[in-house]
Amino acid sequence: MIKSFHSNQARLRRHQRMRRHLVGAQSRPRLNVFRSGHHIYAQVIDDTTGRTLVAASSLDESLKDFKPASAAPVVTESAVEETEPEAVEVAAQAAPARAKGAKSPKGAAPAKGGKPGTQSKTLLPAAQKGVAKTPVEALVAIAGNRKVALAREVGKLVARRAKEQGITQVVFDRGGYAYHGRVASLAEGAREEGLNF
Repeated sequence: MIKSFHSNQARLRRHQRMRRHLVGAQSRPRLNVFRSGHHIYAQVIDDTTGRTLVAASSLDESLKDFKPASAAPVVTESAVEETEPEAVEVAAQAAPARAKGAKSPKGAAPAKGGKPGTQSKTLLPAAQKGVAKTPVEALVAIAGNRKVALAREVGKLVARRAKEQGITQVVFDRGGYAYHGRVASLAEGAREEGLNF
């Protein structure tokens, strides 16, 4: 019989494995995240007493009519037309002058670690690796997504409510989810409002 993969059971196993090391105390409670297909929920929990101190979700009345601000720059066709010839010129200069099966001229040195007659790999400017992005910069590409923007607002809301209760430091519990997308956006929103974790 073929074993089927149950993603929620796998997430719960990951969450239990994480919870062995994450404990929310009264001085530093746990910020727990749960996301469903449509909504995201955040709770600040004191594990010593088992109480939820603060909670927020995408179902809150204050976020009912939320519309994300469009932060994506509009690219005009003239800007695309201006950059295309430059990219084509760079590609033409980097492209090999000989055909794929052509033999190299006599006396040509082989490429580093290669056979005689092979060329070294040329990277185009667009293909070169850039500098590693910070978590905030990585979220810029998906910030216009409604669910991601709503998760950021939920993070801000839970942080404001926690600060009203006098909570400034928490332990972040991502609930077995990957720190990516909506979960990362919620965490960054909470950090923007001054919650430390």
